[in-house]
Amino acid sequence: MLGRRFFTRIRPIRPFHLCHVPPSSALRSPLFLTRSMASAAPEVTSQKPKGGGNLKEKKAKAAPASAFPLELQPAPAFFDHRIKIFEKLKAEHDEFVKSQPRVDIVITMPDGSERKGKSWETSPMDVAKEVSKSLSERIVIAKVDGELWDLERPLEGPCKLELLDFEHPEGKKVFWHSSAHVLGEAAERHYGCHLCLGPPTDEGFFYEMGMEDRAVTLTDYPSLEKVAESAIKEKQKFERLVVKKETLLEMFNYNKYKKYLIETKVPDGTSTTVYRCGPMIDLCVGPHIPHTGKIKAMMITKNSSSYFLGDANNESLQRIYGISFPDKKQLTEYKAFLEEAAKRDHRRIGKDQELFFFNELSPGSCFFLPHGTRIYNTLTEFIRCGPFRLNPFTVISPNMFHSKLWQQSGHWQNYKDDMFVLDIEKEKWGLKPMNCPGHCIIFGSRDRSYRELPIRMAEFGILHRNEASGALTGLTRVRRFAQDDTHVFCMPSQVAGEISALFDFMQHVYGTFGLDFQLELSTRPDNFLGDIKTWDHAEEQLKESLEKHYPGKWELNPGDGAFYGPKIDISIRDSLRRSFQCATIQLDFQLPNQFDLKYRGEDTQNPEVRPVMIHRAILGSLERFIAIITEHFAGKWPFWLSPRQVVIIPVGPAFKDYVAQVHDRLKSEGFFVDIDNGPDTLPKKIRNAEISQHNFILVVGEAEMTAQSVNVRNRDIGAGAKGRDEMLSLDDFVTKLHALKTSRSLENKL
Repeated sequence: MLGRRFFTRIRPIRPFHLCHVPPSSALRSPLFLTRSMASAAPEVTSQKPKGGGNLKEKKAKAAPASAFPLELQPAPAFFDHRIKIFEKLKAEHDEFVKSQPRVDIVITMPDGSERKGKSWETSPMDVAKEVSKSLSERIVIAKVDGELWDLERPLEGPCKLELLDFEHPEGKKVFWHSSAHVLGEAAERHYGCHLCLGPPTDEGFFYEMGMEDRAVTLTDYPSLEKVAESAIKEKQKFERLVVKKETLLEMFNYNKYKKYLIETKVPDGTSTTVYRCGPMIDLCVGPHIPHTGKIKAMMITKNSSSYFLGDANNESLQRIYGISFPDKKQLTEYKAFLEEAAKRDHRRIGKDQELFFFNELSPGSCFFLPHGTRIYNTLTEFIRCGPFRLNPFTVISPNMFHSKLWQQSGHWQNYKDDMFVLDIEKEKWGLKPMNCPGHCIIFGSRDRSYRELPIRMAEFGILHRNEASGALTGLTRVRRFAQDDTHVFCMPSQVAGEISALFDFMQHVYGTFGLDFQLELSTRPDNFLGDIKTWDHAEEQLKESLEKHYPGKWELNPGDGAFYGPKIDISIRDSLRRSFQCATIQLDFQLPNQFDLKYRGEDTQNPEVRPVMIHRAILGSLERFIAIITEHFAGKWPFWLSPRQVVIIPVGPAFKDYVAQVHDRLKSEGFFVDIDNGPDTLPKKIRNAEISQHNFILVVGEAEMTAQSVNVRNRDIGAGAKGRDEMLSLDDFVTKLHALKTSRSLENKL
């Protein structure tokens, strides 16, 4: 499949762990980069319905050539300023390396084999060349004692060594990080801009920059790619240096963004790293590929605006996105993937099939049309009617709460900027961004006994989150949405059973849509609240559940749990092998404590016990899930979920009464059925029905009316076929439709 090879081998990368601001040399973890900065911010889309029918795509016109020169002449003065400081420090560093004692060291490979080398002389690349020439050409980065390490950087002592290529998730991350530097160099050479941050992302990389007198446009892309290509042809080495804070401030004195980051993120009296490739020098944790020549194919994908450090109160920046590969064939595959993804774009399908639209008068809030509402309601009903043992009580809580609630839950302190806050009678209120605090109020509304537990509360309540306007993208990022939220209040001894049941339900749900998934266990973070013993026990319960249901098929994500408890994150993959974070199963010890929730326990010595709260969402946001499955199915909905299940086409006016009879029968049986009595020819009507993705097309004429039957054309089997397909009695057809709907089969087959 198009793009399958690319997306099968990449796990979601958490860009906020990768910052272009290196820490002090005394620190090992990269400095924090806000998620909003690191995630791609697609362009704002406002969709408006333009009547019925399918829209024809217009051929895109070629972009006019840029009116600006390929490179600034003369080059920006800060190039020479940086390079002079760097070269002086590099000479000192080279002398330091030469002076280090060379001693024999043992290098242990992943298979347990050992190789000999010398400290401060043998590099990972030297070891790779010893193994094979093909390996040395294929690898992009090394791992030394579990830490990513530049291939040309000498080893400093005995170690364990891994050699990673582009197909390894960490190798891909490093490759794209290095490519971001090439993009940054091209931007500096073309615009003379001041760079800010440039990390890898899930789908490539970006660099953002400040420019006062110019905006990035599509016409700049060819120039940027050409300058980047010249840097790649030069095979510019990536060179690493550790630099003191005061020298960094001198090196980057021309760039206010870098100065701010150095002053605020690098402690006084410490050092951090910079990397150079060609004239480009930047603050960077690294590591990087050996040289730019490893990049065989690179393209600019889009541009957008952003804010410095992701804060709307800060200065506006411009961001350019790109992607790169170590093989030109992979870029060709990726372009084909983009074409297929564009055909499946849920915004396009939503408009063509008249499912939903957006309007600028309420950004980030979807207008679901009748056919889209059918899908929405079917999904809701599907989740409501889950396995009996998981069938929760459906509750309804208010949409708006006084700020006291959010202060009690902790959201006011940590989440206020992402809420819609209202002033009512001189008091602060907020539209709810999540259901859990309201469910805590419901649990605490009366005395509870251990005999009632577990208590499962489900709510498809409307939620509001104040997303930045630049981040709104169709149904995938909205301000108004609903979640298939359930909160389970249970005893600690019941946690394992509840988690196991949730896994069964999750497997059932995702299997119904033909989606596979990946699991991660996120454990205790540094800022955890509560007792370590409780955390250890909870994490052990989650591990046991994961091993019971998915032995060896989950990964550990240390330190990334929520402050209130460990969690299991589930990413689903669609038919194009793209990953999306959807389900989450979280253990919460904090909210029950914040709301002083208790139940009467069985132990008379300890009459009041604090419950454990499990947060779970399988689909997540209904809006986002609809976007995912729209693209997963490419708008060809399985029958049980389809908003257009059957269309009846009479061969002539004489059969109008029988058509109405068939229509009424099917509608009374609960199916979505249409009639095409328009002026088009019969072949044209059949073709229209195929394009509109009706699952079954019934052609009705003299023979069908006489036999009280229907001629059935299958959307997937009979598309474009001439003549009759399958003749069925109306009663048999209804029976088969019910069986197909009940089975929730992905195959459109009676």
